[in-house]
Amino acid sequence: MHMPGPRPILYSTAACHLCELAEGLLVAARAAAPGLAWEVVDISEDDALFERYGERIPVLRFPGGEELGWPFTGDDLHRALCREGLA
Repeated sequence: MHMPGPRPILYSTAACHLCELAEGLLVAARAAAPGLAWEVVDISEDDALFERYGERIPVLRFPGGEELGWPFTGDDLHRALCREGLA
């Protein structure tokens, strides 16, 4: 079971259809990892984040520093969660 601690961050913006799809994959992944939690960060509120991720979102950044950029599949997400010890 996942213990509370650092969470992945989903870099996103409002009205981003791809970001909604990425969050849907996270919701589906939570079925196999009930303790999975993440934070959604709107990059439009931070110039540095917008510069870094503006053309790449959605991007999921893990506590260990790994980034999973779109497009990614449920299997890609599961493998990354396993590497991070979150699944």
